[in-house]
Amino acid sequence: MTITLIADALVASLLVATIITCYVLAKRIERLKADEGAMRQTVGALISATDTAERAIAGLKLTLGDCDRTLAERLRTAERYAADLAAQIEAGQTVMERISQIVSAATLVAPKATEPSAPEPTPISRMVSAAESAAAIRTRAARRLEGQAA
Repeated sequence: MTITLIADALVASLLVATIITCYVLAKRIERLKADEGAMRQTVGALISATDTAERAIAGLKLTLGDCDRTLAERLRTAERYAADLAAQIEAGQTVMERISQIVSAATLVAPKATEPSAPEPTPISRMVSAAESAAAIRTRAARRLEGQAA
């Protein structure tokens, strides 16, 4: 009977160990299931954030394309304005050179006054004043161009 009693005690102790092990494993499984739920929520949030980021990137690509087209158009317009301005400056310089040639010719052609009180002829005095005005305008334009270039 002692052998059966020892065998029964051994079986009972093994059953208690099995029950304790099953209880510990059940708790671990519960924690894993809870972690699985949290992990599913985290994965869902990551998927949602990824979708939002992809939509934002697509929107940014569209905006970048629009900005690129607008910038290219503005650059073309600026280049046209610069070319027009350069042509106008060149034409203005040509006009100023012609005016200075006219003024030079007018001063050479202007008759010397024999009498101190005799007034100069009106067309020549108008030409001289026009030349002086043109020279002043040319000087101001040159200053402005230098200021814009700086």
